[in-house]
Amino acid sequence: MRRRSSRRSSVLRRSSSSRRRSDNLHFDEFGFNLTRRKEQKVHHRCHEYSYPPLSSQRVKELCELLSYWNGSSFICRSQIERFIRMGVPPTLRGRVWRCLLGTDGLRESSDFNYQKCLLEVRGPLVDLGVSEYGILSAIATLSDTQNDLDLNHQPSPDRPEPCYSVDDITLFRQIALDLQRSFPTHRSLMGESPEAIEGQAKLFRVLIAYGKYNPQVGYTQGMSYIAAVLLMQLGEEEAFWALTALLDKPKYLAELFDLSLSKVQHQVKVFDQFLKHRKPKLSQHLESVGVLSVHFVMPWFLTLFTALPCWDSVLAAWDLIILHGLSAVFRIALTIIDLLEPRLMEQSDEGAVLPLLLRVPVDVAKYTVLIPALWNTEVQDWEIKCMNSLVLDESHHGSKTDMCENPTASVSNQSIEDKDEENAPVLPGGGKPTEKDSVTRAKSVLTRVMRLAQRYLIDPMGRQRTEEKSSQVKTRQRSPAPGRVFRSRTSTSLTKAQIRSRRRGQQEGRAHQPTTVQGGGGGDVTVTDPAGGGKSDGAEQTFTRAATEPVGKAARHHSNHSIRVKSLRLLRSGKNPSNHTPPPSSSFPPPSLRSSTLPPLSSIPASNPPSSGASQSREEPKQQDTPRMAFIRELSSRHQISGPLRNARESTLI
Repeated sequence: MRRRSSRRSSVLRRSSSSRRRSDNLHFDEFGFNLTRRKEQKVHHRCHEYSYPPLSSQRVKELCELLSYWNGSSFICRSQIERFIRMGVPPTLRGRVWRCLLGTDGLRESSDFNYQKCLLEVRGPLVDLGVSEYGILSAIATLSDTQNDLDLNHQPSPDRPEPCYSVDDITLFRQIALDLQRSFPTHRSLMGESPEAIEGQAKLFRVLIAYGKYNPQVGYTQGMSYIAAVLLMQLGEEEAFWALTALLDKPKYLAELFDLSLSKVQHQVKVFDQFLKHRKPKLSQHLESVGVLSVHFVMPWFLTLFTALPCWDSVLAAWDLIILHGLSAVFRIALTIIDLLEPRLMEQSDEGAVLPLLLRVPVDVAKYTVLIPALWNTEVQDWEIKCMNSLVLDESHHGSKTDMCENPTASVSNQSIEDKDEENAPVLPGGGKPTEKDSVTRAKSVLTRVMRLAQRYLIDPMGRQRTEEKSSQVKTRQRSPAPGRVFRSRTSTSLTKAQIRSRRRGQQEGRAHQPTTVQGGGGGDVTVTDPAGGGKSDGAEQTFTRAATEPVGKAARHHSNHSIRVKSLRLLRSGKNPSNHTPPPSSSFPPPSLRSSTLPPLSSIPASNPPSSGASQSREEPKQQDTPRMAFIRELSSRHQISGPLRNARESTLI
């Protein structure tokens, strides 16, 4: 108890002294404390800003764009990118971020209630004796409570069960500790002024609410910087939903933050491969000096470049991140390294190279230097995906080699090793692949990936040819040759028709019944059997003129071809009338009824005028004009059968 009371008294003394100092402070336009030049080196903050102000007309156009904003519209996004390139005014930056992140839609579609969550969290805080308005005393209380819980693992039966857990205490304590490190020179978080106390309380509530909203991610290092920047531009609840959109959407930072920090480590490896691809000499120089990418890239990614000395450049970089997502993070890191490359190549000591990367000089971080270079740097999404797949491939092969090198493995692990040895590449000398061989193989894989990507993206004609070839192969595999199908169908139908005609001819040979030929008004000729008591299968056959149908040339050709096939069937069935009687389904009446029941040519109505070929056939000598030939002529005229084919049929019938 004495130790706890002494801690609280020291905290109160520090808070009173800091309150007196905060009364005489001055801040710049972005809210940072104006320090002396000697202290500026300590805090690494520049107060000379060079961002270009927008004209009143541009500001009016931007306000109109935000008033009818539609996140799914390509026009709106292209226009907002144009304004971001010109420079967003500080007064409108919050609205721009809210529109790009879609916080309103996310809040409406979610079942999470921010105010209700804060009420639920306030109960454990009251039980612990902690308030968000006294962060320094909260740190001391939470530390003592956590130590007591660590010493007493088993709860005493006399005490009632608390409404907080060990995880809650760990979360509260970690957030309270990071609040003291987040922008200690900004007016909303500096000192013990009412504004600073309220700012720290807002930041505490936003971070705790997100830890409850997404317990899989919880709270990790760096989130306090991101949430603090959002609170500088937005309200408390709006900042919470903006933080949720940034950390949960795959486009933004979902691949950077998790409880174990494994995601950000993976992205650092991806950037390391990307740096080897873009800057091979610089990457080799950093490795020779002893500086790894994880030493400076991880702080950049976790804090989103908020450690840059010029705050106008930080906000412009955030505009690009909120517009393009994770690819903009790689783009900013590559731009900073590109600007620092001459100085880094001159240094040969780790003690000189690493501070240059962690504390970027002011002349490099200026708005007029960094932001134009940033817009001139291009990073494509396919590049990041290629490097990501390469890192995954290397980690997969690395896990296999670790399993193979483990001598104390079980029987199951031994079987896995055997499979891996079978799948491992065999060297020409018969030995095992060394580390140099794996590096060479990784470089060859990278080269192949980059060549494929360039060939596919840079050469649009080659891509079109590839797509056409793949589509042709698919169609060949799916559909057989149309000629074969048509020939097989035609041959089978002819065979079946011949079988049917023979059967019907045998039936008609037993009992002949008169048939009549009816001429339709629409150019159809129908042969019916009145004694059949109705229409049997194949007892009625209608021929329709192909030229009267409102279809294309292909359909007309198909109908003409079907008519010719039917006519061939009729000719085959009527070649030998003495052997058997033609069936009623054919186009020829029985021999006994050809002269009696067949109507004259003039009595068959026609809806369309006959063709020229038909008129010439009607002017032939009368001694050849038998009823059978008259019927053939009428049938040919109605279906526009060509003259040579008609003459061949007539000569065959004669």
